[in-house]
Amino acid sequence: QVQLVESGGGSVQPGGSLRLSCAASGSITSISVMSWYRQTPGKQRELVADFRDSGMRNYADSVRGRFTISRDFARHTVTLQMNSLTPDDTAVYYCFADRVRVYGGAVYGSRWGQGTQVTVSS
Repeated sequence: QVQLVESGGGSVQPGGSLRLSCAASGSITSISVMSWYRQTPGKQRELVADFRDSGMRNYADSVRGRFTISRDFARHTVTLQMNSLTPDDTAVYYCFADRVRVYGGAVYGSRWGQGTQVTVSS
């Protein structure tokens, strides 16, 4: 069973920073893509950033230059450093992993974490 557990959400004033972390567990040998999404009430979940096993990183236009995604391939973790936060960044942030290979050869797709709240307010 593959699970993702996030940590690091909270409240911060505009201009502040937060760091989100996500750890994948479950006899994992490799993960193709690890990403962060976010969602606000009444809106669709949107991609914030992703980090592929090729080393390629992708950012939403709204966060490029402010957020940085990083991965530890050996430990199966992904982090999101968020700087210069604005109220528009307020959302529940979700960790996502796709094509998760485990010992024995099985490959799991589309795993989500439980979400962590980020609130940016003065």
